[in-house]
Amino acid sequence: MTPTTKQNALSLRDLLQAILSGLLLTASFPPGNLSFFAWVALIPLLISIQNGPSAKAFKLGLVAGFFHYMTLMYWIIVVLGQYGNLSLPVSLLALLLLSLFLALYPALFSCLACRLNQGLFSLLFMAAFWVSLEYARAHLVTGFPWCLLGYSQYKHLAVIQIADLFGVYGVSFMVVLVNGLIFHTFFTKAKQGPYLKWEWLFVILFTAGTLTYGFLQLSEKKAENKTAPHMNAAVIQANIDQSVKWKPRVQLQTITTYLRLSRSVDHSKPALIVWPETALPFFYQDAPGFSPKIMDLSNELGTVLVFGSPAYKRTKGKIRYYNRAYMITPGVAFPQYYDKRHLVPFGEYVPLKQYLPFINHLVQAAGDFAQGGPQSPLKDKDLSLGVLICFEAIFPELARDLSKEGANLLVNITNDAWFGPTSAPYQHLSMAVFRSVETGLPMVRAANTGFSAFIGSDGAILSQSNLFMEAVLGGSIPVSPATPTFYARVGDLFAGGLVLISLIKLLYAFRQRLKKRRTPLITPIS
Repeated sequence: MTPTTKQNALSLRDLLQAILSGLLLTASFPPGNLSFFAWVALIPLLISIQNGPSAKAFKLGLVAGFFHYMTLMYWIIVVLGQYGNLSLPVSLLALLLLSLFLALYPALFSCLACRLNQGLFSLLFMAAFWVSLEYARAHLVTGFPWCLLGYSQYKHLAVIQIADLFGVYGVSFMVVLVNGLIFHTFFTKAKQGPYLKWEWLFVILFTAGTLTYGFLQLSEKKAENKTAPHMNAAVIQANIDQSVKWKPRVQLQTITTYLRLSRSVDHSKPALIVWPETALPFFYQDAPGFSPKIMDLSNELGTVLVFGSPAYKRTKGKIRYYNRAYMITPGVAFPQYYDKRHLVPFGEYVPLKQYLPFINHLVQAAGDFAQGGPQSPLKDKDLSLGVLICFEAIFPELARDLSKEGANLLVNITNDAWFGPTSAPYQHLSMAVFRSVETGLPMVRAANTGFSAFIGSDGAILSQSNLFMEAVLGGSIPVSPATPTFYARVGDLFAGGLVLISLIKLLYAFRQRLKKRRTPLITPIS
């Protein structure tokens, strides 16, 4: 075995440490209450890669990421197998491939962290690299920002208030800083002594500033909510079985259930009732036997009604299908609507199917929906609803756009029945919390089988349904005109700055390495 091969070899101890980091990362996310694991989850990985060659660090990061995503998103097997009608081997293969792809991000982080883990600002660069890779994951190849590290802290309201400045990336940045500081203090073999006191000072100041800002924001939002005008709203969770909801014989039963549950809240006089994504398992625009019943309900209760239904448009002889949210207003003949903009790849459409037709045959259960264009909030008098359909709640830029367009309430309709009784509905709800903090807007969330919820502008879950149960949630929410937060106005300026810092550091390191290679070795003549 050559020295290089020996250096790149992975010992059992290294592998176990990498696997431990992956499992700790998963454990820090819901449904468990182990979010504190996030603050130490990266330490075993950092120990295993320190002072090692970058190739070895890449492999260990890949191992950590693979075990993390395999255990975090095991529910993909349920989605593809039970509802996508794919065999267990094919579903498992899809999970393996997705986990390997996502594991490339922690692999790249490990590679960079092991090479640039010494000197002043090394801790800053470490956290910047992590956030830069999260930002890349959120935008490359349609984007998949599922369970970014900061989301693990969704229950700690004082910690997550900085999201209205920096987005979820600010929380991720702080968590990585703490991981790195503990590692540098107790476990590193590098000579960090001269710089350690500055790292402690930086982390203490950032953490103290975060918590101080968080408590001040919580106090301010509490005071604002006391004086703001409120509106009664209700969420209907009908718990319709996903495996039968699209069958024609079940349509009347489905409509009857929604009508019954909606009438049960008439005593509270809600100004808004929200049903879930695809609550109506037919085309509302083309169902004369059912659609008038929905309009009559809105007029009968005198309430704005929001619900999901598939829709279609005929354009130049072609039919384009949309995942749509309708808003019915009492006394108004024509509903407003919002078409989903960010579709689920391989769920609602097949990417690149015109270039790779064989993929379409592999995923025949995928829908064929068209992407909705830029749209404004749905409005009625003082009510301005920013609608997010299902998967869209994990993309902060969509909620940000709606906030800038004047939304004063976020409405998230979803159908998490696809996930079954797995951890996915818990994770989905935890990410929705951040959209309220980032925009400063409360959220009404309606899910077919749970979790339906009311979320305050500070991210507090005010009320929440149970999974796979018929439920009606009622609540009073503030609807005063909202001023866009700093994050809503400037977007991911913080994350973009960290990406720039990372690129500059990498270019500098690359340049220094080239200089070192080009420097001739001069042997003095005796």
